[in-house]
Amino acid sequence: MAHGSARSSTALVRVGQAVGSGWRWFTDFRRTRPFWGGLWMVLGGWAIMSLTFAPIAVVLSAGFGGIAGYLLGGGLVLFGLCAWFAPKSRHLAGFLGVLFAVASLVGSNLGGFLVGMLLGILGGSMTFGWGPRRVKPEPAGEAA
Repeated sequence: MAHGSARSSTALVRVGQAVGSGWRWFTDFRRTRPFWGGLWMVLGGWAIMSLTFAPIAVVLSAGFGGIAGYLLGGGLVLFGLCAWFAPKSRHLAGFLGVLFAVASLVGSNLGGFLVGMLLGILGGSMTFGWGPRRVKPEPAGEAA
């Protein structure tokens, strides 16, 4: 009976180590890019697109009004993902994210009934304003 207990405790330790390693990776990922701005843009784009879900025949027959929700919401999702995976292009992604969010007010159901538009503006501005952490230089007088 003790042998099975040792296996389960070893398995739990391994699972704990794997979870800890994954959490450290996520923390490093989150701190080296505009994570929260990208997340708000993705959620804003999803809110805009989710209000335009319809059969493709209905969307195409509605013309630009039907397609705008997919284009503007999909663009916001794309810019949010660009902010995560290409943080050097954060200024362009943030600026275009705000433009797409504001355009969704007119083009797509009041910008996802204002929720998607506000999330997109918040995320785009956070992404545009984000900057990598600056390394503080060591004072010259305190050399050890």
